[in-house]
Amino acid sequence: MRTQGSQPRSARIGAQRTIGIALVVGACAVAPVSSPTSIVPSRPTTTTAPPSTTARECRLEPTQQVFTSTDPVKLSLAISNATLDCADELVVTSGRPEELEVAGRFAADHNAALLIMAMPDDLTEEFDRLAPVSITVIGDLLPAGIPAGTETESLTVVEAAAGSTPAPLPSPGAVWLADATRPDLAAPVTAIAASRGEEVLLADPANVLGDRELMAAIRTRAPATLFMAGGFDPETAEWQRAALLEAPEIPGGGLTMFPGRRLIALYGNPTTSALGVLGEQGPEEAVARAKEIAIGYDADGTPILHAFEIIATVASAGPTADGNYSEEMTPDILRPWIEVAASQGVYVILDLQPGRTDFLTQAKLYEEFLRLPHVGLALDPEWRLEPDQVHLRQIGSVEATEVNQVSDWLAAVVRENNLPQKFFLLHQFRLDMIEDRELVQVHPELATVIQMDGQGPLHTKYETWNALLPGTEGSGISWGWKNFYDEDTPRGGATPAEVLALDPVPVYVSYQ
Repeated sequence: MRTQGSQPRSARIGAQRTIGIALVVGACAVAPVSSPTSIVPSRPTTTTAPPSTTARECRLEPTQQVFTSTDPVKLSLAISNATLDCADELVVTSGRPEELEVAGRFAADHNAALLIMAMPDDLTEEFDRLAPVSITVIGDLLPAGIPAGTETESLTVVEAAAGSTPAPLPSPGAVWLADATRPDLAAPVTAIAASRGEEVLLADPANVLGDRELMAAIRTRAPATLFMAGGFDPETAEWQRAALLEAPEIPGGGLTMFPGRRLIALYGNPTTSALGVLGEQGPEEAVARAKEIAIGYDADGTPILHAFEIIATVASAGPTADGNYSEEMTPDILRPWIEVAASQGVYVILDLQPGRTDFLTQAKLYEEFLRLPHVGLALDPEWRLEPDQVHLRQIGSVEATEVNQVSDWLAAVVRENNLPQKFFLLHQFRLDMIEDRELVQVHPELATVIQMDGQGPLHTKYETWNALLPGTEGSGISWGWKNFYDEDTPRGGATPAEVLALDPVPVYVSYQ
């Protein structure tokens, strides 16, 4: 049962019976009218004792922090029901934009709750529950839910304040995020926050974590609670809310991978130089080399994030001890590289070549590292074998369902550990390497990238690039490019200028 306000129920009913109503019909000053019946129907008047002048304690501590309804009537009711036990000041309006703009500003300036109606009797139960002392109706339709005994003979037309909203609180107990793209959803949030003495920040639901200024504003205020209300994704809003408050940032700053950065990586395995340039030196020297190869990749103004792509499980030409044709690196081999990377602001991608086992089984071997904010994951289907296949005799492939099993699991790791968005890479140089690729799911928790990692003459690589692109437009998938020092022609692969001339421009480039 809901806890009531500080006054007994009888006092709340008494207050309700002597509601004073004001009408606001626009954002500009309006001359008083001689008769209120020209604006709203006259209603019977009941004479009772005036309401108490003592403000009631109406604030409730909500049990939820996210409200994701995209219906303004339902959203205003949900927020009111969760945050208020009563309301001395209440503003009521329709969802018409010209009235809503006035209503939101008026409610915020007067520390009043705001309810939005679609039909005249939408709010009957909420009026009874809130028992408001004063109601301001924005527009020319008086809700049927206002009690029949409401005083209407002294209606006056008032001007909606065109002035400021309440000043931001330096260290508020709570901050609200409202939908910047939907004024009809932002208005009740702004009003309810003002009535509770709390602050509102506007956010684009499609870019909640990508807005670094928003993140900085929230963390500067350090609220005890962050509320989100409006058209936010109900599947990820809780993760976004927690991440904005205290998730660690990606190296270079921020909570999302792209846009705003380009990864340039050394590729290979720490135990050998035969699998790529990463293994030609130790981790400290590799950091310096990663910085060297990245020169020129910021020519378009995109900041560079240096990276290691480490082959964590290596395809084997013969059967391994467990028979899966894949050598799994122990955590002790990888840990020094991951720790040095963390200290130097370098991102790490763990690459899987699973042989005859599956990607998810191997990914779980490295969960301790994938819980870190600077470690992502790569799947290399070339080395995913069927039970009777052998590396170098067949080119492997993976079905979209298996890719999705991994991405589902990795997205859950991000949510459950309050991490920023994680880099998720798929290698491809033949269409059949990722079967049913159009079914690959793109999760908000993951920055999904397909890398064209074929080798050979540059003109052939361009042909492969153009053949792989179709079908990914509008999918949310970004693209990467790979250069080979020894196998490409010319040696070393495409120059930074040639890579940046590709369409779409790669967000990831690695060197093997």
